[in-house]
Amino acid sequence: MEISFIGAGNLAWHLAPALENAGHHINEVYSRQLQHSRQLVSNLYDARTHSELNFADSPSRLFILAVSDQALEEVCSRLVLPENAIVVHTSGGQSLQSLERWMAIYSDVPVQTGVFYALQTFTKGQPFLAFEEIPLCIEASDPATEEALVQLGQDISDIVYLITSDERRTLHIGAVLACNFTNHLLALAHDLTTQEGLEFDLLRPIIEETFRKGLAAPNPADVQTGPARRGDLTTIDTHLAYLSNQPRVSNVYQVLTESIQRYYKK
Repeated sequence: MEISFIGAGNLAWHLAPALENAGHHINEVYSRQLQHSRQLVSNLYDARTHSELNFADSPSRLFILAVSDQALEEVCSRLVLPENAIVVHTSGGQSLQSLERWMAIYSDVPVQTGVFYALQTFTKGQPFLAFEEIPLCIEASDPATEEALVQLGQDISDIVYLITSDERRTLHIGAVLACNFTNHLLALAHDLTTQEGLEFDLLRPIIEETFRKGLAAPNPADVQTGPARRGDLTTIDTHLAYLSNQPRVSNVYQVLTESIQRYYKK
């Protein structure tokens, strides 16, 4: 398939090469920051940078909006596409209906719409991820577009699902809890230990074992440990006393402690 990318950030950095390696052709890459599109194009075979959002003469059939949720409507309002092109967003939180509405308002030609959501965390500049193991969540405005996007997904991943916008929102919330919040807790633990002159690596074995057990268990709740799970109020009070001069971390500690306590009183 002939493809153009609008956006050259974290997702595009990994997705564009994966599509090329599966035999698809990336024609153009647009980014508000030209340097970003140049960096991505340098990893592709013969793609070129595109300096504007007018793609009326593009040979591409598929246009992938790999931009932030906040930028989606603005990009759609300026986007000019060939007639009957397919345009997809890659957002976990935005509905297909939002994209359909924006294109109905802003596009002068008929286009098909869809969602091509990769359920993974991506970081630009990191080694390319193996898309075979990344779940792809597909949604489309019509059966033909759905079939085209499913085939595209199956070309790069072994895990392709048809997911509604409501289901995708639930998955996205789950990903924020399991991924973004967990990583933030690791960062807080890092800051806490290093400010006392302790090596964060001392926590690495317990972190690794926690994830191993949680992922191996039918329900991570089955392997929950710690003072909140045990109802050890003495230890909790000792921890909070230590954190009394760090209100931000103390608040996080209290919220999660109360959540764990409530969870096991169900």
